[in-house]
Amino acid sequence: MKRIYYLLTPVFILLFTSFTDNDGWAPLLDNKLSKWKTYLSYRHKDGYKGTAPVDENGKPIKPIGYNNDKTGVFTLVKNTSQPVLRVSGEVYGCLYTKQSFKNYHLKLKVKWGDKKWIPRLNEPKDSGIIYHSNGKAGVDYWRSWMLGQEMQVMEGGCGDYWCIASSAGYIKTKRTPAKKDTMVYDPAGVKTFMGAGNNFVQQSRNYEKPNNDWNTLELICFGDKSLHILNGHVVMALSGSSYKDGDTYKPLTSGRLQIQSEAAEVYYKDILIRSIKALPAEYSVYFKN
Repeated sequence: MKRIYYLLTPVFILLFTSFTDNDGWAPLLDNKLSKWKTYLSYRHKDGYKGTAPVDENGKPIKPIGYNNDKTGVFTLVKNTSQPVLRVSGEVYGCLYTKQSFKNYHLKLKVKWGDKKWIPRLNEPKDSGIIYHSNGKAGVDYWRSWMLGQEMQVMEGGCGDYWCIASSAGYIKTKRTPAKKDTMVYDPAGVKTFMGAGNNFVQQSRNYEKPNNDWNTLELICFGDKSLHILNGHVVMALSGSSYKDGDTYKPLTSGRLQIQSEAAEVYYKDILIRSIKALPAEYSVYFKN
């Protein structure tokens, strides 16, 4: 299970720059990963409790850091007709875009590899897309990612929501008899503030394809609202996207995209993005009070 903690430091909000293509969609993957950079933290061990790892002398170990992916955590699969990204998961960290985005529609395809690593050997395979990402990497519980909002990519949990570092927002939730301690997204549920201790909301329903086929994930962000869409089904809607700066919550509506490495092998392809000028009308129902 992912966990977060709040780091009360200023966040540098990156400016959005335009991106276009003939049909409005622009690819984010090419044969050189030229639109991305990397950050790697640690090979996390069992029993991790959120404190910085230390060496045999008790001194803090430095993270691997930026653009130092010598073990090939993020690579392109060879001999494919189109770019396919492999995330080994061996070291916690992220592949993040050089560019910051605002008001956009993102879509991509994802499927699982075979490998898992400590500390998730007995857990579902896990990754994620963190959007509206700002500031330095390593400010979350796992010391691996930037502040942002997460669309979970996990076996049985694609489309779940997580606060990363001090991110926050509102989601309509319900609790089910089977999982009384878990909040589940429900368009007819109670509008619930996420952040300040409420960090996770489960997707409304699992629409993943069987037999580890390629799943299509979409993320629509406009203003302070976002939608997580799995194989054509809306499974999460967030409004009032914000982050905590000191004692104040401020809008969080733009930023980089991060692809997580989180102890599982996973593949991504067909990562496309386009600018939008309004929230598509068919999705407005998810934000009615």
